[in-house]
Amino acid sequence: MPAADFSTIAELRQSLIRKALRYAIFAADTTAAAVAAPFDEGGILQTLPAGYVPVGYTTTDGVTFSGDLSNSDVESGQSSSPTRSDVETDIQTAQWVPQETNAAAVSLYENLPLAGAGALPDLGTATWTWSRPKTPPTLYRRLVFIAEDLNKETGKAIYIVRHFPSALRTGREDEQWTRTAEIARGVTYQAYVDDAAGTDSVAWIDGPGWRDLAEPETP
Repeated sequence: MPAADFSTIAELRQSLIRKALRYAIFAADTTAAAVAAPFDEGGILQTLPAGYVPVGYTTTDGVTFSGDLSNSDVESGQSSSPTRSDVETDIQTAQWVPQETNAAAVSLYENLPLAGAGALPDLGTATWTWSRPKTPPTLYRRLVFIAEDLNKETGKAIYIVRHFPSALRTGREDEQWTRTAEIARGVTYQAYVDDAAGTDSVAWIDGPGWRDLAEPETP
């Protein structure tokens, strides 16, 4: 075999290191359409379906996507490692801490509908009021997370989109009132399989800057 050049076989590319320079979170009730195609054929980011509302500013911790993976192992007397392993659970969650007191942030924290009966009215139009029911409702949401980065060479946008077509609140942080910090309402939402989508999570990467990464065609 021929000698190898380490720099060539390692394929180290700084241009593929991504950051969420800007990001946004959107939420909708399950009456809204799931996101099927956030980009057009040219890689241009499209508007979300009707019913999705922005969560607004979050703390600098951003959004944390976590996974809880567990396997079921078979152990044998003749082997020090499992002789068979099967995935038992593979759970995905998203956690963030909103800083704004807006309808989306409060509704996701307090488990209120985002639209229709029981939803909070528009800002400034009426008193906001809610009470805790004796039996908490099970409210599934649709969540969309969009991160924007830039192509280092061309300066054009690269977008990473993650969609939970069916998500349920599984945790919330303490709401603290203090004169030294904003009132924040941190939540954790777990992704569940949506029957129509056939998955609990979909992700896309595209945008003009992403298309610029394509290798030029050889004439």
